[in-house]
Amino acid sequence: MGDVLSDRFRFECHKHCSATQARVGTFYTPHGPVETPRFMPVGTLANVKTLTPDQLQATGAQMVLANTYHLHLQPGEDIVARAGGLHRFMQWPGPILTDSGGFQVFSLSEIRSIEESGVSFRSPRDGQIIHLSPEIAIRIQNALGADVIMAFDECPPYPATREAVALATDRTHRWLERCIQAHQRSDQALFGIVQGGTYLDLRQAAARLLVDFDLPGYAIGGVSVGEPPALIEEIVRATTPLLPQDKPRYLMGVGTYREMVQAIAAGIDLFDCVIPTRLARHGNALVQGQRWNLKNNRFREDFTPLDPSCPCYTCRHFTRAYVSHLLRSRELLAYTLLSIHNVTELVRFTQRIRTAILQDCFVSEFEQWLLPNNA
Repeated sequence: MGDVLSDRFRFECHKHCSATQARVGTFYTPHGPVETPRFMPVGTLANVKTLTPDQLQATGAQMVLANTYHLHLQPGEDIVARAGGLHRFMQWPGPILTDSGGFQVFSLSEIRSIEESGVSFRSPRDGQIIHLSPEIAIRIQNALGADVIMAFDECPPYPATREAVALATDRTHRWLERCIQAHQRSDQALFGIVQGGTYLDLRQAAARLLVDFDLPGYAIGGVSVGEPPALIEEIVRATTPLLPQDKPRYLMGVGTYREMVQAIAAGIDLFDCVIPTRLARHGNALVQGQRWNLKNNRFREDFTPLDPSCPCYTCRHFTRAYVSHLLRSRELLAYTLLSIHNVTELVRFTQRIRTAILQDCFVSEFEQWLLPNNA
């Protein structure tokens, strides 16, 4: 399977930053290339909330996410498979990545129990017990048919004792071995996930163990679960250099400006986060590093675009006053317009970083984000 995988999935590094570990690359998949560094929008239930596939493509997004746990609950992986797989089901022509459900081990801690065999959840829909094991998580992802699938892992909370994190990290490694054994499709790349909480020695040991599996890609998980940004940056700086140079590196669940710049400087290639659409549903726009609440009175008679420099559909056609009016009127179009802009903003942000690395001006252009967190 390894030779077939290498034909379908490969990562090419085109340029390194002269002053940092930042790099420009291309991750090739069966559904097209992903130019890195790149932000990936989250489409948990096989849709990026409020956006059609055409609107999503217009943002510049190349790769999107969906979630194994939630699609298993509704509509079920068998239905998706009978529809022709995720790409046909959601009408997204580009690459797709599915999370394994490991994050739900953290986020749904009140309704789950963990054993060596896997994790049992009490369904929020009907109260039935749902069991996810490494084998089941892979079987579901094989049926969904995404280009990249994630190993099933245990994501420990923050804060947690060293003993608890060590147990979760060791279990994640054992589960990875089972995921590899269960994986059946050569047109899907299985990524491993580095856990270890905020304990840098555990992180580094986990990374070294994962590299021995020679997987097509690697992710840093278990961050952005409540720890301060300075700790995220420390974890990424300590872990990323241990991951292979010739494979894509993915920082899970991070999509804020500063954290992405810091991670790219350490050598990270891919990011995902629900921030752009979640903020949109709360009436917030991302504008050049700031968050604006469009419900504020100052926007009621502001007849300029959200961002005059932004090429998105929202900024080309509508004013801040109009979006503010839609929000106050609780019109659903407001959430679509803000989601279009916010996703475009974060994709463009990573595109600008890519260009800056190619032009060897990454450090000077993004200096404000590269300063120490307490500067």
